[in-house]
Amino acid sequence: MKNRRFFLFSSVSILILAVLACTVNVGGPAYPDQHIPVSTEAAGEIQFVVQTAVAAGMESGQITLVLTEEQLTSYLAYQFQAQPQPIFTDPQVYLQDGQIQIYGTARKGYFQATVAIVLTAGVDEQGQLLIELTSANFGPLPVPSGLKEAVSAAIQEAYTGAIGPAATGFRLESVTIADGEMTITGSTK
Repeated sequence: MKNRRFFLFSSVSILILAVLACTVNVGGPAYPDQHIPVSTEAAGEIQFVVQTAVAAGMESGQITLVLTEEQLTSYLAYQFQAQPQPIFTDPQVYLQDGQIQIYGTARKGYFQATVAIVLTAGVDEQGQLLIELTSANFGPLPVPSGLKEAVSAAIQEAYTGAIGPAATGFRLESVTIADGEMTITGSTK
């Protein structure tokens, strides 16, 4: 009888320690099949793409900037790595059908879930980038308060950080998202 209690106590203790030692995946939306690689080169290309587009625009008056899924995924991954408590980790950015679809992994205590955030991008009356949160799915985890503001601020920071210094005298005209690319067009004032 004493051995049986010891065995039961040991089994329960081991089970509790095993649960505490690992993270439990509680689901969420599935990542798309295509995995987008993250690289410092792709993240750094954004600044080069902007400089090239601005230089060409100085002569023609039209600026066209094309960003890829790999560039945006890499940029976002490095931005999140620099934050002490990012909204989520392991981002993947997909540019399809007029939407910016961002997938990642959120953690809350011992639980983790896959998240999906869908955004649309457009241009406001002043010729500025307008980002709108269409949907957010954190699986069974609660959607963090202030998510819309945090995501919008991160994208706005990426936009102004990459384009801001070159944006003096620049008016945004359109944003097109399709086939893995986001094309931003505008003109010099």
